[in-house]
Parts: sequence; C-alpha cells; structure tokens
Amino acid sequence: MSAFLEVVNARVLYGQNEVLKGVNLAVEKGEFVALLGSSGCGKTTLLRSIAGFNTPASGAIRVNGHDVTRLPPDKRGMALVFQSYALWPHMTVDQNIGYGLKLRKMPKVAIDARVTEIKRLLGLDAFGARKPANLSGGQRQRVALGRALAIQPDILLLDEPLSNLDARIRLTVRHEISALQRRLGITAVHVTHDREEAMVMADRIVILNNGEIAQVGTPEEVYNRPASDFVAAFMGAENLVELSAVLHGDRIEIAAGAFNTAAVVSARGRALSGPLNARFRGESAELSDAESAIPSLREEGALRLTGTVEQTSYPGGLWRHVIAVGSAHVIVDSPRSFEIGKRVSVRIPEEALFLYSKQ
Repeated sequence: MSAFLEVVNARVLYGQNEVLKGVNLAVEKGEFVALLGSSGCGKTTLLRSIAGFNTPASGAIRVNGHDVTRLPPDKRGMALVFQSYALWPHMTVDQNIGYGLKLRKMPKVAIDARVTEIKRLLGLDAFGARKPANLSGGQRQRVALGRALAIQPDILLLDEPLSNLDARIRLTVRHEISALQRRLGITAVHVTHDREEAMVMADRIVILNNGEIAQVGTPEEVYNRPASDFVAAFMGAENLVELSAVLHGDRIEIAAGAFNTAAVVSARGRALSGPLNARFRGESAELSDAESAIPSLREEGALRLTGTVEQTSYPGGLWRHVIAVGSAHVIVDSPRSFEIGKRVSVRIPEEALFLYSKQ
C-alpha cells in the first residue's frame, strides 16, 4: 500500500546545479514530518517541489496515488504557510482568512461560517476586524495558518513559519500548531533549521544534507541512533575525537592513546575497525578530577578521555567547560565548576558514544 504523499527519485536543477539528487520520501496520511537541515541543504527546494513551485527534472510527486508532478500549485489540494506569512496588509483578519475561499467562489454565507470556525479554532475571535499591522507576530502567524486551513487542504506545508517570532512566543506556537495538526488529523510537512523545533513537533524527521536525505526516523531514532557522522554532529553530538579500534565479535576494542584509556564497548551491530571518529554530547559526559578518576587499564562500557580545562561559563543550570584533549577541543557540562588549567577526566558511557569509520 502506497503512502499518502510520495516523492519518488526527485531531481531538481537550478541551472546546472543539482539541488535535489534523487530524493525519495513517503509520508503517511495524518503524519507530521519535519524537513530538517542547514541552509542550502535542499529542504526548502523539496517543500517547494511538493507544493508545485519547482518542477523536478526527473522523478515524481504523488498524492493519494495520483501523479501531481506537472499540476500547478492550486490543483494539488495543498496549502502553504510562508515564512513571511504573506498576509494582505489592506485586508482584515476575516478577509485574509477567507481569501482562498473567495477565489473558489464560495457563497458569502459559507465563507463567513468557515472564517468564524477557523477564528474560534485559532483563538482569533476578537481580531476579525483588525488588519495585520495591528496584530502581534504570533497573531499574524495564526492568521496565515488560518488562511491555509480554511480551504481544508489535504496537505499542509509549512515553510519555517516560526522563524520570525521571538523565542518565547515560538515555544508556545510550536506546541499550538502541533496540537492543532493532531486534532484535525491533517498531513503536514514542515521545513525548519531548528533541531528542537523538529523534535518537539514532528512524528518523523527527515535530515537533508547537500541535496540528499541523510536519515529519516522518529525524533528518538535520529537523536539516539544517528546513522552517520554528519547526522550525529547535526543532532548535537558536536564533540569529536579520533580513535583507533579493532572489532572482536560483538565488541569494539578501542586502543589506548595519548589522551584516552583503552576501552571496550558493545558493537551493537556496527562492523567498525581501524581509525574512528567518536562523537558525543557535552551533557552526556561525566567530568571529574583527573587524579580522582579510578585508574584502569581498560574501561568497560565507556570511553575515558583526559584533558585540560581552557574555558568555563555558566549558561544556567550547569557549568560549561571547554577542554583541550590533545589538539581537539570538547565541550562538557557539569554540576560544578572546574578551574581553568585543571587536568580533568571526561567519561562518556557507551550509549552516549557515537562511533563512525573515519572517511
């Protein structure tokens, strides 16, 4: 059985530049999928291709089994909420929300009823006569969302609609959109560069890199089981050290180095041997005095590094340390502060340690 929305081997060119390189994606009906990646990775191009504003050089876009690759945007049963909201400044909230219905030549009575329903749904009942200039950023965002929902689209497309909101309002609105999507059972595809936003809102996350899909999975999967060095770094495991290891059965034996003890960790199905990149998140490591660390010829179930504290700061809740580990620098959070120049031990449990063959 095919998915509700399918992108099949889509290639998109801008001149001679291949922006999407044979992307395949399947979205189930009622699912909320986030397209996540840094600037230039192809996420907005993919969204615009789904919407009909970009036509793939090859491949197909299908909705409910129907090929819509060559259909114009208004014939696809989709609605797009733009980053800029794109509200008509001379129209009231009521007129903006009802604009798409008016284009469809619906009777005025039906338009008024639908607009009233949408305003109630979005908490805009008291703002119908106002114009966009007299609304807050969060209210304008709701109006743009209301205009999209008013036409009852099969698929709701969201192009970074929260990026213009301040951080405090963004936290509230992301939950509102997610709850509304689930309540309505609508299929949604959301473009964002904000990792936390994708994690909070989406059922599944699609991570793009250089025009290709690097990984697709639930928030828990892409966070705890990143498929590549790139995904691990993008999902916050930015600390990087280089190791050497040998695979023995279901165990990876990490060789001792100038700044790490020998260690043994579970292979967990990974056939890793030779030079490795090891990544971890600063909040997942344990920091202690180097001289108080338990001496061990070989650490079981964890990697232990030694280094020197170079910087400390207090972003709130925990102390943040920049630690020199040989020529590398890692960032580790700790409940207490370690003074600059202090020799420290950094212990990373195996479940927080991401290992990849060095390319």
